[in-house]
Amino acid sequence: MLLMTAISLGPSPVRREVLAQRIRLLVAATITYNVIEAVVAITAGTIASSTALVGFGLDSVIEVSSAAAVAWQFSAREHAVREAREKTTLRIIAISFFVLAAYVAVDAIRALVGTGEADRSVPGIVIAALSLAIMPFLSAAQRKAGRELGSASAVADSKQTLLCTYLSAVLLVGLVLNATLGWTWADPVAALVIAAIAVKEGRDAWQGKGCCTAPVPEVLAQPAQQESESCGCRPGCDCCA
Repeated sequence: MLLMTAISLGPSPVRREVLAQRIRLLVAATITYNVIEAVVAITAGTIASSTALVGFGLDSVIEVSSAAAVAWQFSAREHAVREAREKTTLRIIAISFFVLAAYVAVDAIRALVGTGEADRSVPGIVIAALSLAIMPFLSAAQRKAGRELGSASAVADSKQTLLCTYLSAVLLVGLVLNATLGWTWADPVAALVIAAIAVKEGRDAWQGKGCCTAPVPEVLAQPAQQESESCGCRPGCDCCA
């Protein structure tokens, strides 16, 4: 049986450094925006007595903790050190997902029973619309870099950012419907769905899913295996998607 020689797997050291620098910049941008988002949302929510806005601002604080964990991981210049920090970073991100899910669920239930209705807030609508426009691009860029680099933590943090996009949409719809039609139930019902998604993403991050981490054999026995095994993919990983 013909044996195939080893092929170069994964990005080169130079490419790895480019990707790591890109992730550092994206995480810095995410932290900066989320800090601004938290200040605006919490302030506007306090003025309008809106638990939905205050909750959105606190969600931004949670997202900062997730992004800060990735920033800590990628602050190391050596690739080996970054890989050694991967598991700890994933644990922090997973906990951030669980805290976010718990808070969103509690806040949504409070709103449904009539103790946390969102009042009309123009600043709240503006910050939610801005987040809906900005966050998808930050998430997609970090997810792409994380997948190419093979970093499960970067991919997981990009999903945290994507979840912020969903929350922004929920908040925006809730505030607009509440301001125009008085539909106070729209926001909390959708928020409960997002809380369920956050639990799933937290579980995946805790288990280290979402990226290729399986060892790849240096010699592939069959040509048909080359494409599927060359990136180290295994069931449940999406780095090679």
